Amino acid sequence: MTPVSIILVVVGYFSLLLLISYFTGRKADNKDFFVGNKQSPWYIVAFGMVGASLSGVTFISVPGWVKSIDFTYMQMVFGYMLGYIVVANLLLPIYYKLNLTSIYTYLDNRFGGVSYKTGAAFFLLSRTIGAAFRLFLMANVLQITVFDAWNIPFVVTVLITILLIWLYTFRGGIKTIIWTDTLQTLFMLLAVVVSIYLIMNRLNLGFTDLYNSMADSEYSRIFEFKDWGSRQHFLKQFLTGAFITIVMTGLDQDMMQKNLSCKNIKEAKKNMYWYGFAFIPANLLFLLLGALLLMYAQHEGIAIPARGDDLFPLLATKYLGPVVSLFFLVGLLAAAYSSADSALTSLTTSFTVDILGAKEGNEQETTKLRKRSHILFSFLLLVVILIFRAINDESVIAAIFTVAGYTYGPLLGLYAFGLFTKYKVKDRYVPIIAILSPLICYILKDNAVAWFSYPIGFELLIYNGIITFAGLYLIRKRR
Repeated sequence: MTPVSIILVVVGYFSLLLLISYFTGRKADNKDFFVGNKQSPWYIVAFGMVGASLSGVTFISVPGWVKSIDFTYMQMVFGYMLGYIVVANLLLPIYYKLNLTSIYTYLDNRFGGVSYKTGAAFFLLSRTIGAAFRLFLMANVLQITVFDAWNIPFVVTVLITILLIWLYTFRGGIKTIIWTDTLQTLFMLLAVVVSIYLIMNRLNLGFTDLYNSMADSEYSRIFEFKDWGSRQHFLKQFLTGAFITIVMTGLDQDMMQKNLSCKNIKEAKKNMYWYGFAFIPANLLFLLLGALLLMYAQHEGIAIPARGDDLFPLLATKYLGPVVSLFFLVGLLAAAYSSADSALTSLTTSFTVDILGAKEGNEQETTKLRKRSHILFSFLLLVVILIFRAINDESVIAAIFTVAGYTYGPLLGLYAFGLFTKYKVKDRYVPIIAILSPLICYILKDNAVAWFSYPIGFELLIYNGIITFAGLYLIRKRR
């Protein structure tokens, strides 16, 4: 695709989002922005949440994982489903019973103000880094494919990118996001399905041939039960998937804000069950695409890139023709912005409610704080993206993104201690525990092979939560 055609696609895409924003954001108040006035249809929320979870990183990375881990990622996806059941039956009833706008208000009720601010701060840190990283990937693609040829600086590319998101989210907030995420999920899944279909045609495969090819393929392994030392062992992957869902959905304002926009707890549970179920075939499609991309590269004698993340972009833009290239661009736009727009909205909500202490009923003051927070986090995302660009070292950037994942461990420990014990804690010491726990986990992971001959993978999140739980037990108030 030429730079001009790419720009036309981007302009057309955002014109559609702005049109949706215009109709959904009219007469929107703070309740609409924060929780959609609790009138969102559960089936629309469920479909849109699939796209919000499958970010730009997933869109590019999951197909590339097939080369190194086959289909074993599905073990984690099955664990996700267990996590969604836990969230639907344990956390959602609490959030609806307390009628929360920000889910971290629960920590205020349970432990106190310092614990409340600590939980919110860890979310703000993690989500800011994660959203900035995803937008950095998208802006970098646009820079390389379009703006470098026109000598436009990277900072201008990022500024335009964030401005477009700000324009269609600042008025309607979650009320708008519910509908834009639905559209973006549709585009993303359509991009994957069309890519699969066109590659099948190039390989002269029917659906029966595809099934037989996958069954006979070296990439078809799903389960790993034998090698306990492997990071792909079923028990590790399954339990990690369940806990990742609990913390990155059930304890994440970004994802739960959509659930809290449903009309009642019954519809919110429906949303969670169907969203969790839909996640299984959606991820299977990405893995199937990855296997087909590898088969196509081998069939055509194309050198498979060393980095799995380069597989889909390389073949889509250089070898599979303009139609796949077009759908790849649209899918990448949908994947990147469906997670970034909801992240900006949730960051605004959490900062306004949790940190600035906006009070319900004071509409004018809350509106002022919300708009300022929205601008603040738009600017903050710009700054963090430019820092990523300045570092320009994939290993360092990956490490920063990994560090953001550590911040969910303290949230897991805090909520587990609140839900499964009746103890109060010495509130002022909670930030110390929340900071020490990830640091201990970092040291543990870095030395696990030398100390225990055991490589720690994604299950580090569980250890992080256990250490936080133990720390809270040590600072409990004795009766």
